[in-house]
Amino acid sequence: MRITTEHSKSPETWCGLNRPEMAEKDADAVIFGIPFDGGVSYRGGAAQAPDLLRANTKSSTPCTERLDFFSDFNVVDAGNFKDEDREKMFAEVQEYVAGLVRDGIKFTMVGGDHSVTIPVERGINDAVDEDFGIIHVDAHMDLCDCLEGDYLSHGNTEKRALELEHVSGFENLYFIGIRSIEPDEFQLHKENNIQVKTAYDCYKEGIEAIADDCIAKMKKFSKVYLTFDIDALDPAYAAGTGTPQFGGLTSRMALTLMEKLFTNLNIIGFDIVEIAPPLDPSLASMYAGRKLITEGWGYWAAQIGKLETR
Repeated sequence: MRITTEHSKSPETWCGLNRPEMAEKDADAVIFGIPFDGGVSYRGGAAQAPDLLRANTKSSTPCTERLDFFSDFNVVDAGNFKDEDREKMFAEVQEYVAGLVRDGIKFTMVGGDHSVTIPVERGINDAVDEDFGIIHVDAHMDLCDCLEGDYLSHGNTEKRALELEHVSGFENLYFIGIRSIEPDEFQLHKENNIQVKTAYDCYKEGIEAIADDCIAKMKKFSKVYLTFDIDALDPAYAAGTGTPQFGGLTSRMALTLMEKLFTNLNIIGFDIVEIAPPLDPSLASMYAGRKLITEGWGYWAAQIGKLETR
């Protein structure tokens, strides 16, 4: 079921951009949370991210890192999807996202562990009539068929995507920041032409070259979804996450990647997942997620003439 919270109803939330009384169809972007971390294989805590993020956006302003403002950008916070029955909740998310995509409404999802991306991608699949692209920024590929007996875990995200009608194969997927792999994923990687750039590649080749290659491969899709697991960042920048991996992307690399992708592809929606506040008293991962969200919105605002430059 979809539940509104104190923060999701406040006009101060999301840097003062939240418009609680506005219809979703009139919004420039819709944001919703899925506070679920029942799909983790290691450490939990990501269920706390959506509301903590909301609470910590009331003290920030709607500006980009280049000091441009987008205070006229209208956001509708649709609240949280929450249910003890995971399959029922996933079905509700899938139906909701399908409606947003059919209506051409851009959206942002805040997880939760990475399993909550599964119903989002299913919803996109239901709404489109052609193949769409998925950019997966993460320390892990999430291509396991089954992880610890669970086919809907945070390690199965893109394996489930490969089963979708409008994801024809690995050419629809592009992985960035990877630096850990499971045995069955290793076998898949050996047997298939998977478009993957490791964190090592990002350092050696440069993040702009990586972004350019991703854009070249994803340009053929008129609609692209971006899923960003906060553990793509090095733990030095985002320690509060369930399965951190040493040697990840820097904050500068992540922001440059966002700029390149959002300005060159039609990103119809994106998510930030695996922020686990209890694992990091400084809340660095939460602040990283907040910045990634506002930067994404800044690029969307620019596309519709709502970015005020100096």
